[in-house]
Amino acid sequence: MAFACIFVPNFPMAAVFRAEPELRTRAVAIYEGKPPLEKIFAVSESAGRMGITEGMTKAQAELRPELRLRPRSAVQESVAHAVLLDCAQSFSPRVEDAAADTAMVDLAGMESLFGALPKIAQAIFSRAAGLGLEANVAVASNPDAAMLAARGFAGVTVIPSGKEAELLGSLPVEVLFAGRHREDVNGFLATLERWGIRELRALAALPEVALSERLGQHGLRLRQLARGGSSRTLVPVEEPTVFEEIVELEFPVVLLEPLAFLLNRMLEQICARLAWRALATQELRLMLELENFSAFHQLSETDSQQYHSAIETRKSAISFQRTLRLPLPMLDVKLFLKLLQLELNAHPPGAPIRKIHLAAEPARPRSAQGGLFLPPAPEPEKLELTLARIASLVGEARVGSVELLDTHLAENFRLKRFAAGAAQETIRQKNWEETSAEATIAALRIFRPPLGASVTLENDQPACVACAQKKEVQGSVLWKAGPWRSSGDWWEREAWSRDEWDVALETGDGIGLFRLVHDLLGGGWFVEGTYD
Repeated sequence: MAFACIFVPNFPMAAVFRAEPELRTRAVAIYEGKPPLEKIFAVSESAGRMGITEGMTKAQAELRPELRLRPRSAVQESVAHAVLLDCAQSFSPRVEDAAADTAMVDLAGMESLFGALPKIAQAIFSRAAGLGLEANVAVASNPDAAMLAARGFAGVTVIPSGKEAELLGSLPVEVLFAGRHREDVNGFLATLERWGIRELRALAALPEVALSERLGQHGLRLRQLARGGSSRTLVPVEEPTVFEEIVELEFPVVLLEPLAFLLNRMLEQICARLAWRALATQELRLMLELENFSAFHQLSETDSQQYHSAIETRKSAISFQRTLRLPLPMLDVKLFLKLLQLELNAHPPGAPIRKIHLAAEPARPRSAQGGLFLPPAPEPEKLELTLARIASLVGEARVGSVELLDTHLAENFRLKRFAAGAAQETIRQKNWEETSAEATIAALRIFRPPLGASVTLENDQPACVACAQKKEVQGSVLWKAGPWRSSGDWWEREAWSRDEWDVALETGDGIGLFRLVHDLLGGGWFVEGTYD
């Protein structure tokens, strides 16, 4: 049995660095609390060297102009935690959510897929770095030993079976209490300090009975952890149903160009997480929180009470949401970014953006093989981008594939979303159907708009047709069928509105078949189409 632990040191700061990678080389501090009592909660290594410490007030930290301050964001930490679990679940389905900054992985059976344990540990470390998290990775024969090693040693650590006590012995006793409240552990740490116990090696060497008499079962538990001899089973966590990235902006974004820069980074992170899970996406949801300026309309700044009330109203965000539904599961950052840009150009947010939330519904990648006897079709990704560009020019309601409606009205149809995969499947099914080689299909080519015609009648039936708009549509009627009187919807007030004839005309080029329509309401005649 082997277990891996992924631990992210200084997790709140790591969440900030993942959301804003440009801050990694800067001195950064995170504060929390309500004004004016905000205090420093976490500091980066550069900020620590400047003398910024936890517990310092925000006002004191602001005296250093080179220091970048950020409020603590529960949203950023939640997303970073989800990414940590994604990294672990990309290697094994048995993953335990041990803490906000810690994930445990059961590596049983993984050596045949990923190689030896050192290679697996290095792969986990590299994948976490690729997802924007600087983590420590440790592998041991039991979960607790792996957790202590990850919290105590930087980088990648592999502990051979039976060497747990030897390798963990040099760690300070504080690693046993990592992640716990100081009030809960101060008593134990003070006791161990008085005994001169500062390393796990010294704690592991204490006699079992004497330690139990003084510290009880909790003391025995600490001794067992220090010896690396504990054993337990993992509690697996469920796989995520949605992959999302959230960015809270320090200053509102007004232009679409900087928004596209942020969206590109978020899409890269989401697509990387999906790719390492062998997934794609068929739906992208973009949710923006906008600043609310409605309270400032028709407001005089001289009225201080109303002005402060407007300030509070402005804090409430306006929600803006757009959804991209793709015809097939895809995983292309450039395509997604261009589609989002076209969508936002067609539907601008209309106010400065304070928060960006991008979510992707996971889907299994499509598996398709080109048919030898199928007509060539464009790549779905390029086709979707082309359709989006056309829709941005002519409107979404004017792009798609034709869908006939359940009615008898002439030319009554609507446009539905064009899906290349569905079209190919329809062609494939038709190819498999048995059809007669002698069967012929007469197709009516519709004229839009219908051509006006002059019709000579004999016994109330068309005998000669003349069309000034199209010289090919004129001549004597050699054969006719009809009339078929129709309206399309009999329940409407105007019940019977048109007579339809199929006629064969003797034209200069030979004989042509046409659809002739008599408008009963307007009294005119029209040539609606020709049979090919």
